[in-house]
Amino acid sequence: MVRGLSDRIFDIFLYAILTAVALLSVIPMVYVVSISLTPYTEVLKNGGFILFPKSITFEAYRQLFSNNQIPRALFVTIFITVVGTAINIILTVLMAYPLSRKKLRGRSIFLMVIVFTMLFSGGLIPTYLVVKATGMTNTLWAMIVPSAIWTFNVLILKSFYESLPEDLFESARIDGAGEWRVLAGIVLPLSVPAMLTVGLFYTVGHWNDFFQAILYITNTDLHPLQVLVRNLLLESQNMNNQSDVILPTVTLQMAAVVSASLPILAVYPFIQKHFTKGVLVGAIKG
Repeated sequence: MVRGLSDRIFDIFLYAILTAVALLSVIPMVYVVSISLTPYTEVLKNGGFILFPKSITFEAYRQLFSNNQIPRALFVTIFITVVGTAINIILTVLMAYPLSRKKLRGRSIFLMVIVFTMLFSGGLIPTYLVVKATGMTNTLWAMIVPSAIWTFNVLILKSFYESLPEDLFESARIDGAGEWRVLAGIVLPLSVPAMLTVGLFYTVGHWNDFFQAILYITNTDLHPLQVLVRNLLLESQNMNNQSDVILPTVTLQMAAVVSASLPILAVYPFIQKHFTKGVLVGAIKG
């Protein structure tokens, strides 16, 4: 097939747009990492904008982790992320699988109620009152239980389960398998890509969440890492630094941002393949 001049011009235009989008995505990340590794004197010389530092120092990270609050907050964040994601996946699977069965009585009613929660929520104050009435304030469960199930993720898994061949379920039932056996022996092994997709959504949500901690947690010992990073970004504006040994505000800020973002960025490449497959398969049926 011979490509004409118009096709080549279109390709050049397309690649130019993709290159611009890639640069817009990568440059901010490079900037944050570069500032976190750059001495303050060099930051001042370059007007606060550096992409490739001439000298590198890890003093910002040393000062950041010398604070005993950081390891404790990191442990809280890891606990919330791991335990919360496990609870999320279990409850989401237990809700999505029955809804994917067309013979379920009242299925349309349940689906309507679930979709309704995507359009209208209970509100901030009623949710806080419920959390307070159940005694979860100032506990780690306040950052896990209120967001135990996300409607969007339920619909993703439901669509994935509906895309599975019905013959598999019929064959298993003929062999005497019950619903729990079908779920554990057939559905779960086949739904690994979709579950990784949903799990990534939950994991990122828990890792980056700070709003629930601000609402429900007053004990600073229970604050997750994101809350400490937020407080650092706000409070460090009042810091007075006079050398590149005592870290200035901007380098400490960037070091905190990198430290809070690095774990998710490190995990994502290993599950990107399953993540993409899960999204595509889960979108086959609506």
